[in-house]
Amino acid sequence: MRDELRVSPDRPADLPNRPTDLKFGGDDKDAGKAFVKTLYPRLFELQRRLWGEDARSVLLVLQGMDAAGKDGAIRNLARGLNPQGTHVAGFRAPSGEERDHDYLWRIHDECPRRGELGIFNRSHYEDVGIVRVLNLVPEDRWRKRYRHIREFERMLSDEGTTIVKVWLHVSKEEQKARFQSRLDDPTKRWKFNPDDLESRARWDDYMAAYTEALDETSTDYAPWYVVPTDRKWARDVALATLLIETLEEMDPQYPPEVEGLDDIVIE
Repeated sequence: MRDELRVSPDRPADLPNRPTDLKFGGDDKDAGKAFVKTLYPRLFELQRRLWGEDARSVLLVLQGMDAAGKDGAIRNLARGLNPQGTHVAGFRAPSGEERDHDYLWRIHDECPRRGELGIFNRSHYEDVGIVRVLNLVPEDRWRKRYRHIREFERMLSDEGTTIVKVWLHVSKEEQKARFQSRLDDPTKRWKFNPDDLESRARWDDYMAAYTEALDETSTDYAPWYVVPTDRKWARDVALATLLIETLEEMDPQYPPEVEGLDDIVIE
């Protein structure tokens, strides 16, 4: 699946023309949800080996438009993970203290430790996405950030972090339906922000910004994957599969046991 969804460094991301409604794991919701459950035991075992090895880490970066399903993706993925070895960080508008530092300062502080699987809900890519669209910093400044980010991620990779970056690709029509669902359900209205409509009105600007960001920063050591997310079960299958394939390639191992354990008898 990684090859199917990957943004190759030599091929444009072309987000506006990528599909948002592919089916993974079955032709309907029930089949897809049943299939993803079969993936969780393997994911759990591989993560447990990563935790036991305590030598490397994995960072899953989730980025996408509003209502692309980042929260739901993390919630469902957590069913196949050990919380003890998982670190989730969400990035909203920077605080005053964070604005007093460089834009990567708060990101680096949340990167996973050795043995951990880290998940970013939004990330440093806000600083070449929303920052660009809303003109929060001059163009000659944010354009330099592509190089900063490539070098930052190269450093993480060199130090033992395997990076999996995922663009959760939702259609404008599905976003509309999800926004309306939040408005229609009193228990979900807290998730709706009227400012989201301003972002929706600038959909094409955001697509252009993130398409360029993916083009500029999908590398061999930190590739981007575009995961269709109009069908939530297909999104969950894709994410679990991407992590399983990544961990299987890493092949983490439990540390060697202490010698002489066979002779020990617990009294």
